[in-house]
Amino acid sequence: MTDEGISIDSTTPSIARVYDYLLGGKDNYAVDREIGDVFKRDLPGSVGIAFANRAALTRAVKEIVTTTDVRQFIDLGSGLPTADNVHQVAQRHAPESRVVYVDIDPQVLVYGRALLEQNDRTRVVAADVRNPEDVYQHPDTRELIDFERPVAVMFSAILHHVNDDEDPARIVRYWRDHVPSGSCFFVSHFRSGDNSETREAEKVLQRTFGRGRWRSDEEIEGLLDGLEILDPGIVPAPLWRPEAVDTQWTGCGGRELTVWEHLITAGLARKP
Repeated sequence: MTDEGISIDSTTPSIARVYDYLLGGKDNYAVDREIGDVFKRDLPGSVGIAFANRAALTRAVKEIVTTTDVRQFIDLGSGLPTADNVHQVAQRHAPESRVVYVDIDPQVLVYGRALLEQNDRTRVVAADVRNPEDVYQHPDTRELIDFERPVAVMFSAILHHVNDDEDPARIVRYWRDHVPSGSCFFVSHFRSGDNSETREAEKVLQRTFGRGRWRSDEEIEGLLDGLEILDPGIVPAPLWRPEAVDTQWTGCGGRELTVWEHLITAGLARKP
C-alpha cells in the first residue's frame, strides 16, 4: 500500500489523535494536546473513560474468538494503533483471524498501514463509517472478509460521534442486514449520566468537533434493535465481563465506580 496523496493537517484537532493523547500515546500534535488538556484539567477523571473503553474492547475481542467460531472483524472508526489492537488480541488466541480497520483520519491510515504492512490478515480501509456501503464494497474489505460467514462488527467508541441527524441506528442496521446469523456486534458508547460532568464533556466535543453525543441506556440499546444483547447487557464498561485482574468494582467485591467510569458503557450482541 502506498501513502501517496495522504495529507495530514497538524493545525486542526483530530478525534483519533486526542484519544491517542489521553491514552498516553505520542502520535498527536499540540492542537490535539490542547483539547486533551481541557479534559485532563477541567474534567478530572475523564481520562478514565478512554482506558475503560479500551479495556472493554480488548475483553470483547477475546470473548468472541474464545467462545464463538467468528474469525473475521471489521473495526469501524478504529483510531490510531495502540497496545492490544483488535488483530493482536484476536490472532493471539486464533492466528487465522482477519481484521479490517476502518477510519477516515489520514494519520490513522499512515500509521495503521505501516504497522500492518507485514500482516497479511489485516487491512486498513479509508472510509467514513457513516457511509457503510463504501466500507462493505471496498476492495480491501471484499478481499479479506467472507460475508457468507459470521463477522464481528466493532463499534468501539464511534457511534457517539455520529449525531442524531446522521442516524446512527441506520449504520448498525445496515451491518445487521449485511452479515449472516451468528455475527457479533460490539458497542461502546458515551452514557448519559444526567449530571454536570456529562453536560460539560459534551459541550467540549461539540464545540471542538461539532459532534459527540451522550445517550441514555435506552437509546444505546435501541441502536442494537433486532439483535440479541448478550449478558450482562449494556453496562458501564468496567463492569462488562471483567477479568480476575479487574474485579475491583462493586459487584465484584470492590469499590464503587467513579462518576466518569459510569459514563462509558459497553455491550455485545449477536445476530440470531
